[in-house]
Amino acid sequence: MSIKQRLDDDLKAAMKAGETITRDTIRLIRAAILNREKEKGGAPDDRKVVDVLSRMSRQYRESIETYRGAGRNDLAAKEQAELDVLTRYLPRQLTREEVTELAERAAAEVGASGPGDRGKVMGKLMPQVRGQADGTMVNEIVGEILQALAERGEA
Repeated sequence: MSIKQRLDDDLKAAMKAGETITRDTIRLIRAAILNREKEKGGAPDDRKVVDVLSRMSRQYRESIETYRGAGRNDLAAKEQAELDVLTRYLPRQLTREEVTELAERAAAEVGASGPGDRGKVMGKLMPQVRGQADGTMVNEIVGEILQALAERGEA
């Protein structure tokens, strides 16, 4: 079953059950997918829907961080509840350890030796983790690996 079909089915179930957070979040997701369709022309496949969901997930995380920093825990909690609904439709998220392992393998495959090779490593790694890991976390891990490689090269 496609993600869009799951969203439709879950929307109906949430409406019947009176689950307002789920209903409203699914409506937001469907609107974002519809906007993507209008921008690019044609219905997106599941891979493109995952891209939309990943972008929304990143926006929710940024909003939660901003609200918590401003002491607005009520708004942060609402955003977190919506993020929890959204994550039901994303593929299983990779752990930091799994991303580190993939990043080390990608660095070895491209022959990376330091921070100057970040673009090569990210170019190799991102298609493998798209929709399964937060890009900020991936970038941070790649930076750590490349810095460690550079330090080993200097020793």
